[in-house]
Amino acid sequence: MRAKYFYRILFVTLCLVICFSSAAYASDRVKWYSYEEGKALAKIERKKVFLHFYADWCGFCLKMAKETFRDSAVVSYLNENFIAIRVDFDKETATAEKYGVTGLPSNWFLTEMGQPIGSIPGYIAPDALLSLLREVNEINVGG
Repeated sequence: MRAKYFYRILFVTLCLVICFSSAAYASDRVKWYSYEEGKALAKIERKKVFLHFYADWCGFCLKMAKETFRDSAVVSYLNENFIAIRVDFDKETATAEKYGVTGLPSNWFLTEMGQPIGSIPGYIAPDALLSLLREVNEINVGG
């Protein structure tokens, strides 16, 4: 009887540990959406969009992935205040063409309705992106 009780407690404890560690892990990463899903969600949640074009072969894209998009302040602010969309330049050429993307990385800020607010080409360091996100989030634009 004691062993059965012990194993139940152990099982519940392990489940809780796994659950909380998964939630903690998920919150330290940017929640990326596909282009179509993100644009639709931005309208529903009434959030601006951070649109990031990248390619696997792009050195500065990899640097942003390893440094900027792993910075806890950037991740937290981006996940709470924006819909983050990540577009593979090589696989989603029509979307890249729509925004006139010719160099990578390319970073765009859009209204909740998908209208461009502005773009910043190239690598953006974590502190610089956080400042930009805060400034863009304060812009009051209609649609």
